[in-house]
Amino acid sequence: MVRAGLDTHSLVLAAAELADTQGVEQVTLAALAAKLGVRPPSLYNHINGLAGLRTLLAVHGLELLHESMSEAAEGLSGAAAVHAMSLAYIEFARQRPGLYETTLRAPEQGDTLLEAAGQQILELLIGALSAFGLDEEGKLHAVRGLRSILHGFSALENQGGFGMPLDLNVSLIRLIRAYLAGIRCMGQAAEED
Repeated sequence: MVRAGLDTHSLVLAAAELADTQGVEQVTLAALAAKLGVRPPSLYNHINGLAGLRTLLAVHGLELLHESMSEAAEGLSGAAAVHAMSLAYIEFARQRPGLYETTLRAPEQGDTLLEAAGQQILELLIGALSAFGLDEEGKLHAVRGLRSILHGFSALENQGGFGMPLDLNVSLIRLIRAYLAGIRCMGQAAEED
């Protein structure tokens, strides 16, 4: 018998809360069932096991990240959009650490839900980077670089790796400025070729 009010969306929200408060590795079917006050077999009425739950968590996280980055960059373009999206990305990682961690996994071949959620963020970033005169491959390299910077920054911050008494947001803004200066050089080099 399915518990009234229990559906896939409520399971994902509860699992996301577990991930953020206890860590993504603590998101198990037993822990989720306990949180919801149901028996673990009841969860299978809504999800395809732990692997299915993890995929749904990743999709949910990517959708929220996309929403946050989109809202931050609304009405902006180029460098201003990249700055706004970068700050939104880091803030998402700060506020939703467990859910953020779920967004990092690459989709398995044929995982169309996860691919589509990741593609939305990719397109958002490519749109902002279009102002820098990069060719299509250059834009993809630039997105990889930005993602590496943002993930590295958020991972170091999350692990307490920034111990100096400096404002982290100032460090981030300077880092993004340096990145954008490099992207401008990449675009100029492409024009000169």
